Amino acid sequence: MTQRLFMFGFVTLSFLASGIAAAQSVVEEAPAAAEKPAPYDEQLARLSEILGSLHYLRNLCNGDEEPGWREAAQKLLDTETASEPARRARLVAAFNRGYRSFAATHSVCTPAAIAAEEQYRAEGATLAVEITGRYGN
Repeated sequence: MTQRLFMFGFVTLSFLASGIAAAQSVVEEAPAAAEKPAPYDEQLARLSEILGSLHYLRNLCNGDEEPGWREAAQKLLDTETASEPARRARLVAAFNRGYRSFAATHSVCTPAAIAAEEQYRAEGATLAVEITGRYGN
């Protein structure tokens, strides 16, 4: 679990800092009999929602799709939820909720959209540091 959290924090912080995350492989754990929520799942869901929002806002304001980010996000999701389909579905739903919430209100890049992207990037970085700092050691 420590290795997964470290990996999660590293990838998320890399993405938030540069827009493109570098993912590493992690040793797979044996599937658990029943999905047990991780103590940081609520924070992780919020971070997923923030990443969905950032994905929409960056593409809206930068004008280009960021395929490297999408690949890194997929690897991160695979690492965190490899054998937990219900947990994976919750995180994907949170990401999509963040994406759609901004898609519903912003069709062009505005100063408000840029400010929201900056605020969400800061909140996401804080969450990533908190999750890895508290649960990664």
